[in-house]
Amino acid sequence: MKTHHPLLLLTAVAASVLSGCGGGSHNPPPSDGSAPPVGTTPLTCDDTLKTNFKPDANTSVVAVKAFKKGDALILNGSPTAATPKASNDVCMVKLNVGPGNPGPEGAPSTSPGIGIEVWLPAKTAWNARVHALGGGGWQGGPAGSAATIASTAAADVAGTEGAVSSTTDTGHASVAGGSFAMNPDGTINKALWTDFASRGIHEQAVKTKALATAYYGSAPKYSYWDGGSTGGRQGLNLAQNNPTDFDGIVANFPAINWSRFITGELYPQIVFQQDLAGVALTRDQQDQVSNTAIAACDVVGGQHLGYILDPSSCTYDPTTDPAVLCTSDGGTNGTSSCVTKVQATAVNKIWYGMTADGSVPAPATDNGWTEASSSTLLGAGTHRWYGQTRGTSLYGASFAAFGLDGLTSPNGPFSIASDQVALELQNPRLGGSTFLNATGNGQSLWRQLSYLQLSDAYDRGVALQSSFGNINTDNPDLSAFKNRGGKMLTWHGLADELIMPQGTVNYYNSVVEKMGGLTAAQDFYRLYLVPGAGHGTPNGTANPAAQVPFFTPTQFYDALTAWVEKGTVPDAMTLQSLGSATPKTRPICVYPKKITYTAGDAGTAASYTCS
Repeated sequence: MKTHHPLLLLTAVAASVLSGCGGGSHNPPPSDGSAPPVGTTPLTCDDTLKTNFKPDANTSVVAVKAFKKGDALILNGSPTAATPKASNDVCMVKLNVGPGNPGPEGAPSTSPGIGIEVWLPAKTAWNARVHALGGGGWQGGPAGSAATIASTAAADVAGTEGAVSSTTDTGHASVAGGSFAMNPDGTINKALWTDFASRGIHEQAVKTKALATAYYGSAPKYSYWDGGSTGGRQGLNLAQNNPTDFDGIVANFPAINWSRFITGELYPQIVFQQDLAGVALTRDQQDQVSNTAIAACDVVGGQHLGYILDPSSCTYDPTTDPAVLCTSDGGTNGTSSCVTKVQATAVNKIWYGMTADGSVPAPATDNGWTEASSSTLLGAGTHRWYGQTRGTSLYGASFAAFGLDGLTSPNGPFSIASDQVALELQNPRLGGSTFLNATGNGQSLWRQLSYLQLSDAYDRGVALQSSFGNINTDNPDLSAFKNRGGKMLTWHGLADELIMPQGTVNYYNSVVEKMGGLTAAQDFYRLYLVPGAGHGTPNGTANPAAQVPFFTPTQFYDALTAWVEKGTVPDAMTLQSLGSATPKTRPICVYPKKITYTAGDAGTAASYTCS
C-alpha cells in the first residue's frame, strides 16, 4: 500500500486542486451496499465484461484493459521513461454510474455520472480484500474516462498488495475547480454536490465489491477504505452514513467541517488585504517568524528538535520579539526578512484563525487551541475557525515544489478556498481565474471582502449544508459503524499546512461525548497526532532541515488490518525520520495521551512515554 507515501499524497493534492465538473438534476436513491448475486457468466478481463457485468440499470462499463507485469500503465499514446509500469498482472475496469447531470456540452456542471476505476489483481493473486482509495481536494478527474488512467496508486495496490483497489471522480471530471458545483444559471448544483459529498464514494464501495464478487466468484472477506484530506473526510462520511460499506477505515487529516475550515483558509489572504493593503508577507518573512517560533518552543531535554512537539503549548508572540521586528519598529532585525509590528500582528491573526471582525487575543491568553480541547463546535462566537499552528510553513513550502499556492502564498489564495466562498455567496466572480460559469467567470473579487463579509460567507456555508450535500461531515454519532464491528484510525499532522489539526481534535472529542466516553470511543476509533508532520508529508514545518519521524509506507494501514482481522488493538506507534544515516525516532500516542519526555536522547523514542 503506497497511499501513505508523502509524494503520492501530495501529488493527489496537486491533481485534485485543478479538478472539477457538475450540474443539477434528480439523483436516485443510492444502492443499499449489498453485492448483487454472482452471474452465471464468468467475467474475463476483456470487452465481454462490458455486457456481462450489469449490477444495475444506472451502471455501465466504460473500458476494460488487461496489463501484464512490466506493461506501461497508459491507455493511449506512447509511454515515456517516466510512465509507471504494472508491478504485476492486473485488470483495469472503468465504470460510469448515472444519472449524472445534464446541461450544455463542455460546461463544468455537465456530467454523465460518477466515474469509478477498479483495479483487479490476477485471480490467483487476490488476497480476498478490497482496499479502496480516497481522493484529495475537489477530487474529480479521469476515473470515468475511457482515454486516461486515473490512479496508478490503485494499480500499485492491486499489483503489489493483491487487493482489489478503486478510485472515483465523485461525479465530475473537468479541471475548473469548484465550478462543477454551480449550475450555468449561477444556482447551487445540488445533484453533483451530493455526488461529491457522499453518493460517489458509496457507489465506489458498492460497485467495487460487486465487481470483485463477480470477477472472482466469491465476495471479499474484508473491505477497507484508505484516504487522507478529502479522502479522510470521505472515510468519516462512510462511517457516518454508510456504515456497512467497509470493515475498516483509515481517515487521515480529514477535511471535515468542509465549509467552515475551507472558508477559514481564505482568512489569511483577507488579513493581507485588510491589514497590509493587499501586500502579503514574503516567503522569507514568513519563514523568519515561523522558524523563530520553532526555536522558542522546540526545546526538549535541552535539545532543539527543529520542530514543535506540542504546538498547543506554544504561545510565541512576534509582536514582542525584537529579533524578528524591524529596526524601524524598535526591533533589532535589519534584514529584508524583518517584520513590522503590524505584520507581526497579522501573523498572530493567521495563527489564531478566522474571526468575525479580524480581532486576535494576546497569544499568552489564547494561542488558538483553547476551544479545540472541548466537544463544542467552534464558530458560534467571534472566533470562527482555527489557524495554522506555530512553526508550520504558512505558505506550504512542500506545495511550492508542485507549483501550488498555500494559504499565505504571495501569489494569492489556495484556490479551493476562493472557490468555496464563491459558491457560498453564489457569485462566481469571487473565485479565481479557474472558476468558470456562464453567468461570469472568476475575477478574484474575493479581494474586496471585509472580515464581516467573509464571516457571512462562513454562516452561509453552514446554512446551505442541505444544498451542499451535507459536505461538512460533522456528525459525531458513529454508533451504527461501531455496532457493525467497524474499526477506524486517524492521524493528523500537527504542522498541517492546509487542514488545521485542532478541528480534528474537536471532532474526536465530540465523538467521545456522543459515544459514551473515551473507552467506548476508543473501542473502535483511535486518533493520533503527529508532531511536525504536514498535510500527508513528513515535514510540514518552515524548517527544511527538521528530521521529523514519520510512518513507513504501510505502517498505519497495517495497524488497521491487524485490528480488524486479528483483534490487535493499536496503541502507541514508533515513527522514524526518513532519508538520514542516523534517523530520529519518536512515539506517537493514542489521543488524548501526549508524548512526554522522560530522560535521555531527545531524538530517540525510548526517551519518551505516552501519558
